[in-house]
Amino acid sequence: MSLNDRGSEVVVRVGNKGQLPGLSRARLARELFSGRFRPGQCLQLDEIAVEFGMDNESAWKAFGEFQALGMITVAGNFSAIVNSPDPKGMRDAYNVRAALEEIAGRAAATALGGNVVALQEELGGMRAAFHDGNLDACIEHDINFHRSILRASQNDFLLRVWDSLALDLRMRALIGNLTEHMREVVESHQPIVDALQKGRGKQAGLLLRNHVETFSEYIKKSVSDSGLYKALQTDLEGAKDVQRAFFPPSTLSIPCLSCEAFYQPAHDVGGDYYDFLPLQGERWAIAIGDVSGKGIGAALIMASLQGSLRAQALHPHSDLSTLIADVNQLVYGSSPIHYFASLFYAEYQPATRMLRYVNAGHNPPIVLRPHDVRCEIFHLNPSGMPVGISSDAQFKTATFQLHIGDVLVAYTDGITEVQDRHGELWGQARFEQLLSSCGCGLPKEIMERILDEVSGFADGQPQRDDMTLVVMKVEEGCDGVGLTPASVRRVTELVHAKIEDDLTLNEMAESAGLSAGYFSQMFRKSTGETPHQFLLRHRIERAKEMLRDADSRVLDVAVACGFKTQQHFARVFRRVCGASPTQYRREFLHRGPTCALGDLL
Repeated sequence: MSLNDRGSEVVVRVGNKGQLPGLSRARLARELFSGRFRPGQCLQLDEIAVEFGMDNESAWKAFGEFQALGMITVAGNFSAIVNSPDPKGMRDAYNVRAALEEIAGRAAATALGGNVVALQEELGGMRAAFHDGNLDACIEHDINFHRSILRASQNDFLLRVWDSLALDLRMRALIGNLTEHMREVVESHQPIVDALQKGRGKQAGLLLRNHVETFSEYIKKSVSDSGLYKALQTDLEGAKDVQRAFFPPSTLSIPCLSCEAFYQPAHDVGGDYYDFLPLQGERWAIAIGDVSGKGIGAALIMASLQGSLRAQALHPHSDLSTLIADVNQLVYGSSPIHYFASLFYAEYQPATRMLRYVNAGHNPPIVLRPHDVRCEIFHLNPSGMPVGISSDAQFKTATFQLHIGDVLVAYTDGITEVQDRHGELWGQARFEQLLSSCGCGLPKEIMERILDEVSGFADGQPQRDDMTLVVMKVEEGCDGVGLTPASVRRVTELVHAKIEDDLTLNEMAESAGLSAGYFSQMFRKSTGETPHQFLLRHRIERAKEMLRDADSRVLDVAVACGFKTQQHFARVFRRVCGASPTQYRREFLHRGPTCALGDLL
């Protein structure tokens, strides 16, 4: 028997050994969750009641609660069968709890109006209980703390969900596994109190979510010695090896572009993605993406995205917008409805330093252009939604001319959304301020500075999201004096294949992977001719070969060589060769070839 704070009498039932039934139930929950009882073992109700200081009615009620949590299966004759551990079920419940408390924290900040006396008292009780080594009392104060915030939110639905998941009991079940981390768990409540006192609802909500997710991390540790966990870890190690194979090898290098990459999933495997891929025309594909969600599900979507993108990129293509639209349809058709991916895809030409890209809802990659001690910053902004959301999404292609010394930094939001102990994000502003001062460094140095800053800001907080960072620097050495021999060969093959068609400058430029204007400049450096002169020369040479056949008609020769009319062909041929097609044939048949190719117009 005890008295409440108003002096009225309250009757409290005590178990056979003088323990409170709630604490006895919590101790039993801890024993079940810790693996003391083997899966398949039969528990007799009367024996459990005696061991844990409960009467039979309380023990039977506890059996019902544990069955609802999936820990046991109640059988006949007042007994129960122990089930295999279900750490995933516990983590799922804590994911729901994290969302509940974030919502409650935002609402409670306003409702409390700065009055956090009750919360501070519960925190004081936690500290005192921890100091005395009384974990049961500590967790009871912890439960009261969080339920007080739920009640202060004035949202009955949140409390009903909390109770339906038996989160009180789950917290009591876990307390035995938190001994070495208990001080950190207890002290993580103070920033929550401070945020609520100052009326900062958003910050309080994020701190509550972070607290619960940190608590959830200990669930994995609590089953680390079980056979189930070891089997799962073996499978995950295999999955990590498979995922590592998706990323480009460290030995892969893009000409005149020094690169460094960093990838670290929040869990064993993740949904971030980056890739480098050699393409035709001395071009290189550069990609970085971020699949919604984390873990195995996101990793599977990432694998699908990579496979779809590689398959499309390796096929001949001229339009990046169409390429990404095709990738979008493939991802949309093969992914669950709640999965999508942001994607930045670019094609880079080392000889020209031209970058063509599509940004499908991804964090804008940043180009740093050094000027004295600071850097000018350019953003390669999104021009479309992430892939996998809508089957008919459209995407726009953009270009950016890189210069020697420019640094391209691509990243996922796991970098900028790192949180400190108070729930504050590192953020885009800090990221860009750091980048603006380090553009003159090597990619490895820049990457190390970024990761050091992120790590120092997090100050030991658990990683919440997958993190990917790619740093590339444009180097000298790929200017050359024109197109590469391979590019000239591809243009020549295109001219021969389409000599009778109306071949355009854009088509010739695309075969070399360049813009039309830059292609014209580079082509003349390489061949001494403009693209028009080159095309015309090959058409005339083809016409001369055909005219040497006495049976060929001039009209057929004109059409076969890409001229629209016989008259147009005759005028061009006379201007180039100094004779009409008919005169050239007559002279060739009687005295051999006399046409020397003059200057082309």
